[in-house]
Amino acid sequence: MKKRALFSVSDKSNVVDFAKGLDRLGYELVSTGGTLKKLQEAGLPAIPVSDVTKFDEILDGRVKTLHPNIHGGLLAKRGDDGHLKQLEERDIDPIDIVVVNLYPFKQTIDQPGVTEAEAIENIDIGGPSMLRAAAKNFRDVTVVVDPEDYQPVLEQLEHGGLQVDDRKQLAAKVFRHTANYDAMIAGYFSEITGETAPETYTITYEKVQSLRYGENPHQHAAFYKQPNGKGASIANAEQLHGKELSYNNIQDANAALEMVLEYEGAAAVAVKHMNPCGIGIGQTIGSAFHKAYQADPVSIFGGIVALNREVDTATAEQLKEIFLEIVIAPSFSDEAMELLTEKKNIRLLKISMETANQNRQKVVSVTGGLLVQDIDDGKVAEQDVNVATSRKPNEQEMKDLLFAWKAVKHVKSNAIVIANQDQTLGIGAGQMNRVGTAKIALEQAGEQANGAVMASDAFFPMPDTVETAAKAGITAIIQPGGSKRDEDSITACNEHGIAMVFTGMRHFKH
Repeated sequence: MKKRALFSVSDKSNVVDFAKGLDRLGYELVSTGGTLKKLQEAGLPAIPVSDVTKFDEILDGRVKTLHPNIHGGLLAKRGDDGHLKQLEERDIDPIDIVVVNLYPFKQTIDQPGVTEAEAIENIDIGGPSMLRAAAKNFRDVTVVVDPEDYQPVLEQLEHGGLQVDDRKQLAAKVFRHTANYDAMIAGYFSEITGETAPETYTITYEKVQSLRYGENPHQHAAFYKQPNGKGASIANAEQLHGKELSYNNIQDANAALEMVLEYEGAAAVAVKHMNPCGIGIGQTIGSAFHKAYQADPVSIFGGIVALNREVDTATAEQLKEIFLEIVIAPSFSDEAMELLTEKKNIRLLKISMETANQNRQKVVSVTGGLLVQDIDDGKVAEQDVNVATSRKPNEQEMKDLLFAWKAVKHVKSNAIVIANQDQTLGIGAGQMNRVGTAKIALEQAGEQANGAVMASDAFFPMPDTVETAAKAGITAIIQPGGSKRDEDSITACNEHGIAMVFTGMRHFKH
């Protein structure tokens, strides 16, 4: 019985070389459309699929391989006499190798201004059908969807052929590939129809790298990215220097990036264990980093720093003096690179600060399930806040309150931030009661708390936090409001001359 290989590829890289190898091994080559033309132009004796189906392509090529002569050749079990008899009766030849990859749906929807009609036209029908049929019959059929597998498969064929386990591995890759393809289509249709909470939640990610381990050495881990994600993302980072990122590095770097994106002016954020330990904004990126460093010069040791402006020589000189795991920035000057790369282990990540085309949903795993929510992109400007006390914040206090509000959003709840003059002074995170968090933040700020402002991610359930703030010299507070006992906190603020504003927006971060 003659051996037959079917080719129908959108990505034609290296396909001619693979086909030449199969031709040398005695395979009859069957192909479609552009693939057929490419093989024939290379001098290969490929025959059109219509010779197999005895049916011309119709509907502008929408129907060409959806035919019993193709799918019978793919799905027949070679060890089943009944199947083989039916093939013989219908003059159908088995297909031994399937080389297929799909219409470029991902690349199409990634293009600016792509129309719905263009996207739909790039949904492959025949390709996934052939792939799935061949993968289902992996015991008898070799299916190749990835051009990276051409050479290894050819080498195995040249040295005795593939074993069942080899074909099973290729089949598994096919089912992952078609699942990824269908997930992107499902996501596209959910988006264009405005579906935000579908009955099934289908998502797909593509592997960036395997990681040495997870949060701890006994945990396996890998890093994946959204197929069409662009802009400000650790997954899109260009690593310019340093060791491979670890699981914890990626978590911390992502937290730092999300924080620095809150600020429009030159800003610097230092992060440890996904909480900020220092945030500063300034006229220059160097002055912003100096404030972030001075906010907590102890905790920044071994931390992650994110900057939203190019790292210049002056800033690099400051960064070089500290042990840092990672520095994130949109760019690094040549002089800065020269200085920072003198440190062998520091990781330098170049990341766009453009936030367009970002996923607007956050997915968190729980045991046996997922939680899905909109990302917390809530913002508050001066005109949005409600002054709850008899005294209004002055101009500088209001500026500092809004600065601190952006910071507290990214601190683990319960969260308190003390700030003054575009700089965090004390940060309390993740405590079980709010007054305890406030005490931690105020203790860190020390005497600098006198004359500073306070931000709280959620309302005060009782006035004890205000009393603690007043003793430290806090002059203004920003919080969501909404407690049944708001009046108690307002009264306490008025008694101590503290200005307090309500945002009407909570920023829990668990």
